[in-house]
Amino acid sequence: MNKLSVYILLILLCVSTSSFSQNINKDAFIEIVGEEEGDLNQDKVTDKIIVSSIITNDVRPFKLEIWISQPNSKKLKLVVSTTKLLEQQYDAEKYKMKKNFRIPDVVIENGKLTILTTINELKSRYVFRFKDGNFELTNISRILWDGKDTITETEIDLLKGSKVVFDQDSGPNKKYKVRDKSEPKPLPKIQDLTSADLAKY
Repeated sequence: MNKLSVYILLILLCVSTSSFSQNINKDAFIEIVGEEEGDLNQDKVTDKIIVSSIITNDVRPFKLEIWISQPNSKKLKLVVSTTKLLEQQYDAEKYKMKKNFRIPDVVIENGKLTILTTINELKSRYVFRFKDGNFELTNISRILWDGKDTITETEIDLLKGSKVVFDQDSGPNKKYKVRDKSEPKPLPKIQDLTSADLAKY
């Protein structure tokens, strides 16, 4: 499968994910598949991220919850709960696609939320910062293997408005670098994003 086909497939799946997730009862997510603890709002108190799931006949959706500490309180407050952000897992045989899907990983690094995904040959890393009560998408990194000789690495910095794409060819062709710059835009908030939105960057 070439790079263009992978991107098209990813976008189509993400669009169907967004539509499907709107009809899901959030209370049905009882299987916890991922947890992470750390300080997200820089108050030296532990916050918590939970990824949960349910199993349906066709797909396996995921819910992301972010719980943040509050001043003068020992309880965490739920500030984000979304079923639209994380790509859902499809039945590989029914949907005729490669069975290469990892449950998304959530990590807290240097006070920032990092989401790691693997779908087919595409590995992605999304970084969110907590500012003014919101989680804003600031950086995207991608590694895509074409199944042959070429690995494409993409680095997107939304704070600087820059995008760098580097193709590394291990075959007889030369290595080359493509740089694409754009103007900084308002940073998207995590509660407004869908998996289809992430695939478009």
